[in-house]
Amino acid sequence: MNRPAARRTNYAGAVAFASIGHTSIHMFTAFYFVIVLGIETDWQLPYPDLIELWTLGALLVGLAALPAGWLADRWSATGMLVVFFVGLGISSVMAALARSSGELMMALSCLGLFAAIYHPVGIPWLVRNTPPASRGKALGLNGAFGGLGAALAAVIAGLLVEYYDWRTAFMVPGIIAIGIGLVLAGCVFKGWVGDQPGAMPTDDTATSGNPLQLFALLLAAMVIGGLIYHTTQIGLPRLFLERASGLFSSGIAGIGIAVGVVYTLAGITQVAGGHLADKLPLKSIYLGGYLLQVPLLILAAVAGGIPLLLVAVLMVAINTGILPAENLLLAVNTPTRRHGMAFGLKFVLTFGLGPVAVQFIARATDGSGGLAMVFGVLAACGLLGVGLVYWLPTDSTTGRATSPSKTLRH
Repeated sequence: MNRPAARRTNYAGAVAFASIGHTSIHMFTAFYFVIVLGIETDWQLPYPDLIELWTLGALLVGLAALPAGWLADRWSATGMLVVFFVGLGISSVMAALARSSGELMMALSCLGLFAAIYHPVGIPWLVRNTPPASRGKALGLNGAFGGLGAALAAVIAGLLVEYYDWRTAFMVPGIIAIGIGLVLAGCVFKGWVGDQPGAMPTDDTATSGNPLQLFALLLAAMVIGGLIYHTTQIGLPRLFLERASGLFSSGIAGIGIAVGVVYTLAGITQVAGGHLADKLPLKSIYLGGYLLQVPLLILAAVAGGIPLLLVAVLMVAINTGILPAENLLLAVNTPTRRHGMAFGLKFVLTFGLGPVAVQFIARATDGSGGLAMVFGVLAACGLLGVGLVYWLPTDSTTGRATSPSKTLRH
């Protein structure tokens, strides 16, 4: 196969498996928030105690991201993705077989460990293997599949818990993930999927201004966005149960479908966000997204019924819709050989806040202010995010950029 044909084949494979991987990471790290409602009934244990079982898993999703990126840089991105799929599947099967809260916590912790692989490995792998003019669109499509994963988590888990049991909700996705991992391993072995980097920064050329300051501001803004994302994802099923349950006649399944609709619609906005990232200054997209989130988070703190559903759609859509711009800001300002480490550090920080979100929700629903207080605090965090993004250097770089020295100036 000649080089252009090989690159086209690899691009198609990268888009396909990166998209499936993004669906998987968001499904497997979100379906427990619906499954737990079934475990609560079966085991007769309090919701705060059960939701806390995900704390270590959520911590590992963040902490293990940096070593996962380091291994991908030095070993193999595709090999790490095979480990991701198979490990995720085995962990989910373990959760299905758990007979005590201790066993369930162990399985969820393993799930978090393997889930940590995707973001620092899959996203830079996709960027490297995508033609420069299409990187924003590719990340937007990839983001839509991530939103699909969050949606499928709620819908599939809700339906399986409602019509079968919570163990089935862990078992079925786990077996499918193992199968996907084996298919990817076969494609890598055959040479159908690999790593054929296109034009990306390959040296340490710094942006004008202070590159460390730029990186620190980006990371701080990403942490704020990650905290909003994780806390919303954990709390939304419970928020719908408390304030909009009258709209759903089918119990947990109805709540799951509602959450699924929110994340499906939000995923579609990432496609639009990716197209914008190829055409507009990345900072403008990023700042606008943070500005819009603040009033929506305030409304989420007080709304109920149908207005709450509408606010939830817009709130999640904007939070995730700016991710293509965010990832491209990081990618075009990081040398290729350090992509794994850079994205690993990002996801150590953003996913490392998962346990904070879990504990925040657990304490709030245990009588310390409730979910209204949670979303009020998130609104304040969003306002802080506006300030952080505002102080990024004035940005004329779009997703078509191929060099970290594209115009970034104060």
